[in-house]
Amino acid sequence: MLSNLHQHIHLFRFDEQTVDIFILAGIDDEHQIIVPPNGEWYFL
Repeated sequence: MLSNLHQHIHLFRFDEQTVDIFILAGIDDEHQIIVPPNGEWYFL
């Protein structure tokens, strides 16, 4: 989704304790996405 919309990814973080991925993207950081280990991503 982010690549199709050509949104900038400002932060990509992997949490070793929870095994979650956090992505902060968009022109004004308007997209905050969590990807848990099961792969079912969601917006915050």
